[in-house]
Amino acid sequence: MAKNPTPILVTGGTGTLGSLIVRRLAEGGDTEVRVLSRRAAPAQGNGATWFTGDLAAGRGLRRALEGVDTVVHCAHAPASPLEEVSAAANLLTEAAQAGIRHFVYISIVGIDYVPLRYYRGKVAVEELIEESGLPSTILRTTQFHELIDWTLSQAERLPFVPVPQGFWFQPVAAGEVAQRLVELAREEPAGRAVGMGGPEVRSIESLAESYELIRGRRRPVKKIPVPGKTASAFRSGANLAAGRPVGRQTWEDFLESPAGE
Repeated sequence: MAKNPTPILVTGGTGTLGSLIVRRLAEGGDTEVRVLSRRAAPAQGNGATWFTGDLAAGRGLRRALEGVDTVVHCAHAPASPLEEVSAAANLLTEAAQAGIRHFVYISIVGIDYVPLRYYRGKVAVEELIEESGLPSTILRTTQFHELIDWTLSQAERLPFVPVPQGFWFQPVAAGEVAQRLVELAREEPAGRAVGMGGPEVRSIESLAESYELIRGRRRPVKKIPVPGKTASAFRSGANLAAGRPVGRQTWEDFLESPAGE
């Protein structure tokens, strides 16, 4: 089968989400998939054409975007909102000059209400996309299972599991988000797509208890009061997409199948 002459470029194609998107795009064999990454190409190919570049510095973008039809922007800089915004600005500028048809961006449910610095950077990127005039789709999702898993794993050396009291989450499978982004990338630009969340709204205590049980541990879960506006937002459910439980994989399913597929 001949490959699509108008390729799709994935930024952040080595990350948790980006690598899943690349895999799904490449599976059919009918789309040329490009990856833009700071890292060198892996020794074993993943079905994609590799471009090494730096979004924040604006290096390598023009070559990677040449002839591209759609960009799926998954690269992120959680430690530096300024880098997050500057990287997106550089990419949008080059994408406009390259004449791309569709710019797809992954964002987070509740970023308008949860006052984290990283979230403020995501809001700024969304605004840049809308101001750019490029045909675009922005998909907001709830937190991935993988993020909750990683967060809980940071306390593995403690005799108990500390969790912030009263926090609620609606974790979703990264693999399911990847599939949805692939679908959106192949459709017409939708502007702000309907947000995506996991199948269950759960307290962090409940998630931690299942984590301990399925991972074969017996430590008690200790609720820690956390002050501040950010904690208040998580307690109020500002990070939830409760009316749109699109995902299917539960937290327990994920823990029993670590690949998150």
